[in-house]
Amino acid sequence: MTSLPSPTKEGGKPSEPGNPQSSDGLQAGLKNRHLSMIAIGGVIGAGLFVGSASGIAAAGPGILLSYALVGLMVVLVMRMLGEMAAARPSSGSFSAYADQALGRWAGFSIGWLYWFFWVVVLAVEATAGAQILEGWIPAVPQWAWALIVMVVLTATNLASVASYGEFEFWFAGIKVVAIGAFVVIGLLAVFGLLPGSDNPGAGLAHLTDSGGFLPKGPGAILTGVLMVVFSFMGSEIVTLAAGESSNPQRAVAKATNSVIWRIAVFYLGSIFVVLTLLPWNDPSILKEGSYVAALNSIGIPHAGQVMDFIVLTAVLSCLNSGLYTASRMAFSLGRRGDAPKAFARTNTRGVPTAAILSSVLFGFVAVFFNYQWPDTVFAFLLNSSGAVALFVWLVICFTQLRMRGIILREAPEKLVVRMWLFPYLTWATIAMISFVLVYMLTDDTAREQVLLSLLVAALVVAIALVKDARGRREKAPAEADD
Repeated sequence: MTSLPSPTKEGGKPSEPGNPQSSDGLQAGLKNRHLSMIAIGGVIGAGLFVGSASGIAAAGPGILLSYALVGLMVVLVMRMLGEMAAARPSSGSFSAYADQALGRWAGFSIGWLYWFFWVVVLAVEATAGAQILEGWIPAVPQWAWALIVMVVLTATNLASVASYGEFEFWFAGIKVVAIGAFVVIGLLAVFGLLPGSDNPGAGLAHLTDSGGFLPKGPGAILTGVLMVVFSFMGSEIVTLAAGESSNPQRAVAKATNSVIWRIAVFYLGSIFVVLTLLPWNDPSILKEGSYVAALNSIGIPHAGQVMDFIVLTAVLSCLNSGLYTASRMAFSLGRRGDAPKAFARTNTRGVPTAAILSSVLFGFVAVFFNYQWPDTVFAFLLNSSGAVALFVWLVICFTQLRMRGIILREAPEKLVVRMWLFPYLTWATIAMISFVLVYMLTDDTAREQVLLSLLVAALVVAIALVKDARGRREKAPAEADD
């Protein structure tokens, strides 16, 4: 596929000193420390803090295997994506690669589905953040807090990519430090080494003392997979952000290589601590939340307020990155002619203003739906975007199968990150993701998500195919005239 010409910058002014202009109009305003923290913190969403309790209740200590299986999928998918992103850094990431490897219809479809996923996430996270803030300051209504949060983070993204990176650096830093401290303090308490701890320090006994390691049977591991898979969404953000850094190849390689320890420490490590501090069926886990219950068992004062602050940080981080990600995907779609041309324009600071405003506008509309029709319209939006994460991972796998050959033909020296055991592990990952999707159809709570997500995906693919066919028909007479 021939690349589209770079859109003209609004105002036609040169880029700011110190922020070199990239060929697509964006500015390389993200520093190495920004990308490092985006890479580390991007995999930690509010879902880890909020949703882990229900996973533990469903699978017991076996939820560790659920997290490990999904973590393995993410590691493999990120390796594939890292291979392509290191060779061809792009603000459109996997959507741009699908466009090149599978066809315009694939890039169009997965790009718009991914954008849809993140703008719905904006509404979910804005509402979650507003609930916490209203609890602290009840005088301000919840809808006003949601509005304030959205406006502040929109202003941050509109200012410059560097301001997005700076906010994300601190948001992600708080999450990383909090979980790191939780794991260290928790392990000391588990083995009775924490002075003044209220926890009996039972060692590893709680992993098996309440019905064994798999109290709900082996099938609960797969149930747990369905409950935790979506808390991993966001790992791929660093490959989009790398396009706005001075050395994208190095940033992508570093993020890809570190994903294993990130998942091991932040997901498996923190859940392991919860399960060794308390029996899996302790009522406080569901009542208070897994992390609050664990902190309370140690005797950490004001554990609920501490965790509220950390969850709020995770929510703001997710909102910040969600708006950034949705806008950059819209920008990339605009550059490829798959979205309005205005989306592809950047201002003098290298910011795609129209792409940001259109994304946040849909987010505002979704927030309104959440307050006005939470059980109908918003429930449809939520369910119809629920399986998009798995669709994205599946497309990344199929794209990498084709892109390896393209990169080897056109620029083999850029293949600095390689997928392990290609193509066998790629096909194995495709089989794993497909199995999860099929298994979701057998689960009463997940079936609606898959079916509605498939319906929306089919609609978007149909639009893409019609658009593609129309483009070929318009192109044919022009080629005949030549």
